[in-house]
Amino acid sequence: MMKEKIYTLINAQGKTYKSPIPGMLGGYKRSKLYGRLDCPAALRAIAKGGYVKHRVFFIDEQTAIAAGYRPCAVCMSEKYAEWKAKHKK
Repeated sequence: MMKEKIYTLINAQGKTYKSPIPGMLGGYKRSKLYGRLDCPAALRAIAKGGYVKHRVFFIDEQTAIAAGYRPCAVCMSEKYAEWKAKHKK
């Protein structure tokens, strides 16, 4: 019998929880940013041995935003530009 894989995700309050459904987006806890799982910037950081320790996952974009994360400038450049325009000081 195969054991069901369980994933650790972040909810809208920024707390971790266990889910049988994998996250659709990855994030970086230190910079509070989120992006696609195939983001070139994230993959480069992982290949260099960094990033993984502070990586988080979200079920969807709404949850990432609610948890206080911003879009990645590399893999989500249009959403990042919108976010940046809204958050100019």
